[in-house]
Order: sequence, then structure tokens, then C-alpha cells
Amino acid sequence: MKVEANLVDISARRIYPARITVEEGKIVSVEEAEGPFDTFVLPGFVDAHIHIESSMLVPSEFARLAVVHGTVATVSDPHEIANVLGTAGVEFMLENARKTPFVFCFGASPCVPATPFETSGATLTPDDVAALLARGDIGYLSEVMNFPGVVAGDADMLSKIAAAKAAGKPVDGHAPGLRGADLDRYIAAGISTDHEAFTYEEGLEKLQKGMKILVREGSAAKNFDALEPLIAEHWENMMFCSDDRHPNDLRREHINALVVRALKKGHDLFHVLKMACVNPVEHYGLDTGLLREGDRADFIEVSDLENLTVLRTVIAGETVAREGRTLLPRLDGGTPNRFDASAKRPEDFASHPGAEVEVIEAVDHELVTHEKVVKLPEGDSYDVANDILKIAVVNRYFDAPVAVAHVRNFGLKTGAIASSVAHDSHNVVVVGCSDEAMAEAANLVIGARGGVAAVGVGETHLLPLPVAGLMSDGDGFETAEAYERVDRFVRDTLGSPLDAPFMTLSFMALLVIPELKLSDKGLFDGREFHFISAER
Repeated sequence: MKVEANLVDISARRIYPARITVEEGKIVSVEEAEGPFDTFVLPGFVDAHIHIESSMLVPSEFARLAVVHGTVATVSDPHEIANVLGTAGVEFMLENARKTPFVFCFGASPCVPATPFETSGATLTPDDVAALLARGDIGYLSEVMNFPGVVAGDADMLSKIAAAKAAGKPVDGHAPGLRGADLDRYIAAGISTDHEAFTYEEGLEKLQKGMKILVREGSAAKNFDALEPLIAEHWENMMFCSDDRHPNDLRREHINALVVRALKKGHDLFHVLKMACVNPVEHYGLDTGLLREGDRADFIEVSDLENLTVLRTVIAGETVAREGRTLLPRLDGGTPNRFDASAKRPEDFASHPGAEVEVIEAVDHELVTHEKVVKLPEGDSYDVANDILKIAVVNRYFDAPVAVAHVRNFGLKTGAIASSVAHDSHNVVVVGCSDEAMAEAANLVIGARGGVAAVGVGETHLLPLPVAGLMSDGDGFETAEAYERVDRFVRDTLGSPLDAPFMTLSFMALLVIPELKLSDKGLFDGREFHFISAER
């Protein structure tokens, strides 16, 4: 393969006409040529932190969609499937990823389960994590979510971090809102990155103290606007990531969209591309080429340097996408799962009417929630007119009482929605306007052994997710369309004002993010790390 285009040399800060020769998947020469040419070549984009499972696609299908947008690699935390299936789930992801030339750098997840306050499908002990880190196909210690444990000197957490240090592999952070002396202790433990900063001040403090900050823009959490001003001074220690991206969003755009937004904000082209293409490769030691002689031939060809329209994506010398079409083939895979809940009845979702209740206040585009106290109407356990709905978590691993609380800002006017994508233990989370609708939505998910569902008046929608109750085993583009239909139904027919109602729903059980969350064991205060009563 020979490619003639204007080469964007990020390290040298040069753009010049070049002839690139590729043989056996490697770049054997890069020569200046007569030009200029009509197109530009640059290294491919890298998502510096993502949970592939949140795309609802197995790795090989994720790759088919991502390459269309010029993504050639991801730093991928298999935390979600590990919480369901343990090491066997990680093995599934690794095996499936090997079938595609796309570069997946998987980590060893240290927080499985994320907390002891929920029921998960598996536990990864310090020995399990150390064994994973000893493998050549595991590149780093994934996000250390139990930051209170690290700050307090928890022996298990520190031993997992020590195993990463012994293996010479980086340690990812997860510390929303952590500041001051506690942040100092967290960093001193050996944690080098954070993707949870959601204010300029928080991001700046973490950068000044030596952390690398990932600018996250996912389907639910969107921190680009808050952190973008940091790029001008700190681009050398910043990267882009999506963390969690649903399939319809992945079909539309990926890291390429963040690059374009940063450029439109006036940031230097080479600084932005360093964040998107180079910094993750260098920090994680990815086996991804950077358009140098001797590198693996991974690059993209774009029409211009403003909108960065991707004309072609090349990985290991193979053209894997061209002009908006993926060229990667569909691959068959298995459907490992663990789903043992039985059908629920409306009375399983009952709660005391007319009570003064704690309410989880969801925040659009954020993972954090707020706490409110509300008096329900006499004789009613809902106040749909004032957007006080019920939320419930159903244990998917064995039959147990349903945990029930209240939530605001989902805005449903009727019906209910349910999902087995419910970070981090992936029990079934349900929000609805009546006990009957909540039972119906939950039972759609239970009957499919995983999925996302929505029910309205005389209409139901279900997207089955048979791989661990997290991912589809079907075509990624068709899955994206099916998800778009159910998501649109929730917004247009059921009335939710949220941009991504199912993504927001999936984080309502994530106990490590304050303020209030709900696990299958009860309502949880994420600031003080203890259960509280759902009623005052």
C-alpha cells in the first residue's frame, strides 16, 4: 500500500506532502513528496477510557462502528461484565477482541464489586487482580472507584494497586469531587489519571498535583464544556474519553466529535491531536502506530483539518472503513450470562403512601445526583404531576425483596422503563409511574434475561441484551437503530426530558457517585457511604 497525502506530523508540528509506504502491516517509509494533496493523513483517534459493554455491543461489533469515525484503539475497562461473570467475563471480552484488528487495551478491574453494599455476580480478589495484571493482554489497573478505601488505607485496595506497580502498569483513577488532602493521599497511592472531574477547579487541582485528566463526553456524563478551558495550558497531560457511550451515539460520532469541538473553540490543532491520538498511546503503552517509520500502519485519511471528515481508516495496513462505511466483517460470538431472577408482581413495588420520602434527584448529563425530601399526596405513593416517580432495583442474581425509593427528573408522564444495564452490579433498575407499569417493564427485561424495556399505554418496546445482560449478540448498526427506537419512545411518548434516559437510569444504582443512589439492598448515601431510610 502506498498513500500520498498531506501528513500531519504531530510531534514535529509540521504538515507536509508525503508518500507513505506500507508493507505487511508496517510503515516502511515516510518520504516528502511533491504536493500539496487534497487529503490529510494523521494517527487514528484513541478513546482513553471506555466501558465497551455500555455500547451494548461486543468488542468486535463496537469496532465495526468506531472505525467509521477514525477510532483505531480504546483503553477499555471490562468492569461491567466482570461484575456479572468475573474473570470469565474478562476472558470473553479478550477472546472476542482478538478477532478484529482494532486495538483494545483491557484493564484489570479492582472494584468488583464496586462496594459491599450491593449484590453482584462475582468478586475479583487481590489474587485475581494480580493474576490478570501478570498477563500480557491486560494493560493497566482499571479505575480505582473505591477512593474512600484508598484514602483510608484499605488493605485490599492497596494490594491491588501494589500489584499494578509490580507489573509496571499504570493505575487509573475515579474520584469525583475529591480535593485537598484526601486527593493528595489518593495520588500518593500511585493513581495517575482521573476521568471524573466535572468542574474546572477540580480538574485544575488534579492537573497541578500531577494527575492526567481525561475530558469525558459520554451519553450521560458530559464534562467537555467544564474542562475544555484547561486544554490551552495542560494539553500535554490531558486526553479524550467517552466512558459510557450508547450504540446510537456511537453510530453518530466518537472521539472525532470532541476533536472538532476543541478546534472550534480555537485550540491549537497539534495540541488537540496530541490529546486525541498520542497521549493515550504513550501513557498506556498501546500497540498503536503514530505514523512513523517502523510503526504499525494505523492512521486515518481526512478531507480537511476543520471538520475532519474521515475518508478512510487503516489499522495494521488494512483499510477497515471508507467514506462512512465499515469494512470489518460481522463475527459470531457466544452469549455468556447469569440471570436468575423470577417474574415480579405489582405488589413487589409497593411503598407507603402519603409519606415524607427521600428523593433521588437525577441530573441530566451528570452521574451525580442530589437529595430532596418530599411529602407525597395523601393516599398515594406517587406524585406524577410533580415528577415524583418510583425507582426500584431488582436483584438479578437470586430472588430477593425489591428495593424501592423515589426519584425526580425522569419526567415520565405514564408507563415505566427498565434496564439490566445498571452500574455497577447490573441488577435490574426500573423507574415508573405505577406499580403495574414497573412490574411489566421489569418482567420484559427478566424474561429476556437482560435488556432495556419501556412500557406505555398499549405499547411496549424491548431490546434484548443476551450477552451478560449487557450486550447484544446482533449487528451493531441494527442494535443502534433498535436502541434509538426505544429511546425515542421514552422521550417522545412517555415524556422524559432527559437526553439519554436509559443512560441516566443505568447510573441510578452507582453507589460510588454521590449524593443518593439505590442498590438492591436499599437507599444509599454516597457521601457518607451508608444506607439511609427511604422514608423520613
